[in-house]
Amino acid sequence: MHIPKKGLRALGIAESYTGRSVSKLAGVVMRKDLRIDGFIFSTVTVGGMDATTSVLRMVDELERCDINFIMLSGCIIAWFNIINPGKIAQETGKPVICVTYEDSDGLLAEIRHHFPDDIERISAYKNLGERIRVKLHTQQTIFIRCWGIEVCDGARLCNDFTVEGKIPEPLRVARLCARTLIPTS
Repeated sequence: MHIPKKGLRALGIAESYTGRSVSKLAGVVMRKDLRIDGFIFSTVTVGGMDATTSVLRMVDELERCDINFIMLSGCIIAWFNIINPGKIAQETGKPVICVTYEDSDGLLAEIRHHFPDDIERISAYKNLGERIRVKLHTQQTIFIRCWGIEVCDGARLCNDFTVEGKIPEPLRVARLCARTLIPTS
């Protein structure tokens, strides 16, 4: 992947958690020059373990060989539905960058509290590894985890795709799209 290339494409995937039985996902294909050139939508089960499958299905359904990398707005969505970014990177052949926005001590205690006997979920969380603090050109701080790409390159891509604030544009637009899918009644 040639990181300085203007036509570089990211697939940004974000969730809009509704508190219902399913949560909405939106994916936005965006070029580095911030032109949008694709959308995809899906759902995940709240409290389930189907987020990885949903993300992989989104990538498959797009049928796009020009996507250079995948950005996820968090690895833990829909009430502890844990995404396996390593599996996504391996199966798609695309690097994955998971972005979060708040410093924390982690969610292991919460997961153990709500799912005390769920060894698969606890193991999936532990396999995510540590987050790396990144300061953007906007002077905002984000936290990233990377698979299939060096952390310094993942940080550079996040920086390149962030116009203002701390949310990279593919994730900001995907989150806006996911929110429009929530029923108002």
